[in-house]
Amino acid sequence: MRVLFTAIIMLLAIGANEVKSQPSFPTNPNQAPIDGGLGLLAAAGGAYAYKKLRNRNTDPSEEE
Repeated sequence: MRVLFTAIIMLLAIGANEVKSQPSFPTNPNQAPIDGGLGLLAAAGGAYAYKKLRNRNTDPSEEE
């Protein structure tokens, strides 16, 4: 009896998940281009890291 009750509950839970589906877009959305801006951001980050590493390796008495 307990096994039958568990099986029925599991089937009802699976059926409830299938009824609630995600809404879909009416049309496919346009893709966002990220190539140009992402390259500039990476270059700026690399230049900033290089500057920080260079300043860290200099002697504090040599700075103006």
